[in-house]
Amino acid sequence: MIIEVTGDILLSGAEAIVHGVAPADHFDHGLALQLREKWPVMVKDFRHWCHTQNPKEGEIWAWAGVDAPRIVSMLVQEPAQGHTGRPGRAHTEHVNHCLRALADWAKKEKVASLALPRLATGVGHLDWTAVKPLIEKHLGTLGVPVYVYSVYTKGVKAPEKAAAKA
Repeated sequence: MIIEVTGDILLSGAEAIVHGVAPADHFDHGLALQLREKWPVMVKDFRHWCHTQNPKEGEIWAWAGVDAPRIVSMLVQEPAQGHTGRPGRAHTEHVNHCLRALADWAKKEKVASLALPRLATGVGHLDWTAVKPLIEKHLGTLGVPVYVYSVYTKGVKAPEKAAAKA
């Protein structure tokens, strides 16, 4: 079930936090930057994975750290041009592939809940009206709470449990 909430996704009680990035992303904007600041080893592991696996847009990468929720990085954006360039735009086809992979991963791993922002609508420049139906299509039938943080409010814990009962 998809539940829209307002709050700080880093305070989520969900088992996995999902976010969108580009292959070999620098994690220097938005939620990715906040994740880098909170769990710097995750970014080191992500860079190692990118270097050894050469992933493409449309793939996902899941990370589990000590005393941290699982973090799922969805490669929804075009890679940066060169080592210092900014990631390119997101594409709905990449979001679609990533969400399908996320749903498969969540089922396989028996994930109890997910939290995600309005994927690919910030740095990725997609319109929410194009992304929301894809989230509903791929994650709406998982049978677990999927908290979509539609409004970011720093330092505010969203009422996830209360929202789930609604």
